[in-house]
Amino acid sequence: MRGGACVSSTPASDVALPVSDHSDSPVALAWEHIRNGLRRDCGARTFDGWLRPIRLGGFDDQSGVLRLELPSQFMADWVQTHFADRLSLAWRSMLPSVRQVVIRSGGERAAPAIAEIPAPEPEPVRPQQPAGLYAAQLEPRYRFENFVIGKANEVAFNAARTLATAEKVAFNPLFLHGGTGRGKTHLLHAIGHEFRARRPDAKIIYMSAEKFMVEFVAALRANDTIQFKQQLRAADLLMIDDVQFIAGKESTQEEFFHTMNEIISAGRRLVISSDRAPQDLDGIEPRILSRLSWGLVADINQADLELRLNIILKKLESLPDVSVPQEVVMFLAKRISSNVRELEGALNRIAAYAMMSGRAIDLDFVGEVLANILRANQRRISIDEIQGKVSDHYRIRKAEMTSARRAREVARPRQVAMYLSKQLTPRSLPEIGRRFGGRDHTTVIHAVRQIEKLRAQDPELDSDIRLLTRQLEN
Repeated sequence: MRGGACVSSTPASDVALPVSDHSDSPVALAWEHIRNGLRRDCGARTFDGWLRPIRLGGFDDQSGVLRLELPSQFMADWVQTHFADRLSLAWRSMLPSVRQVVIRSGGERAAPAIAEIPAPEPEPVRPQQPAGLYAAQLEPRYRFENFVIGKANEVAFNAARTLATAEKVAFNPLFLHGGTGRGKTHLLHAIGHEFRARRPDAKIIYMSAEKFMVEFVAALRANDTIQFKQQLRAADLLMIDDVQFIAGKESTQEEFFHTMNEIISAGRRLVISSDRAPQDLDGIEPRILSRLSWGLVADINQADLELRLNIILKKLESLPDVSVPQEVVMFLAKRISSNVRELEGALNRIAAYAMMSGRAIDLDFVGEVLANILRANQRRISIDEIQGKVSDHYRIRKAEMTSARRAREVARPRQVAMYLSKQLTPRSLPEIGRRFGGRDHTTVIHAVRQIEKLRAQDPELDSDIRLLTRQLEN
């Protein structure tokens, strides 16, 4: 159901829903229609649990900002994560004057009626910026203060904050790269928020490279490239996300290159993100890669265990009604290591299922709810990798793992490697034996039992195995 993906389950004629007392207003009528569609497409359980409690909080027809309110911050966060895109699209389709939908917690103040609001929300489209495509639509949650910093991302974070706050910067452009879900988009939005706070009249443009391409092609077809160029090149801060998507698109790259040059030459600021470093981008013109490398290139590495723990703890601060035991926190940090976005999504899923089912959150519950995610994150450790790591640790040749030598300095590391192979891989005992020089499965059983016995007696050996296990799992 990620992103509000629902399936049709109920005929539209069966789902008439009550709305506010101002039922004759265009906003209320549009909301009635949208609610009926959500109820029909998502089913009773999802709609009643998460979408029915939404109330209209107010609409500012000048800025185009519409507020939707929920009873708690947790519910607001869940709806924002799963239905923000769907709700925004539905409102724009029904009522084009709605240019931004803000989902928030209304608490006891949540009012079902439509009311004028005296001022826009903190992140509306500002009147001095052009409406529509080129106004920066910044995600309110993505700010510097809630970005969790660790060794994997501290360089990128400091560079982003410097570009957003400094009067003059020694680098331009800033190029952020890293795998999916590591925080690149968070940093881009945070730069936009901070830059806007310090320069309220600045023109900020944030768009994906894919959108850049689509809009440029549309301008070409409409014979209106001049306006497209003027809008982008007038930006005080231009941020392009996922630049790898213009690979192989020659005309788009031509326009992108000239836009980059104009922004940089005018002393305005440019931020680019990608899933790879510039030198690893295939299908991008060399002159663009040269320009990208000319500024500061900052990578965001995979989060280590400490950073993942801190991310979970930070996320739990926004879920005060959700009780997660320490053993579950550690389990999640260890088992979900692919990216931060998936880790946060797992927490949202656990919290949502716990709330809907009324069950306590423990390891069994987490295993049930996250079965697919945990399987996808299970690292495949090979016997060959274990043999290499153990050989390096005990300073013996890797060939000794399959040799016939029985000297203690060789036999004990070989037993450790067999033990780890049994613990960390799904291989059968006969298969493990074959990988250790064609030994019988009974030899593997003896090695496993021997190491288990010695671990209880020898603290140094136990420490060695713990260290080797950590190294292999990370």
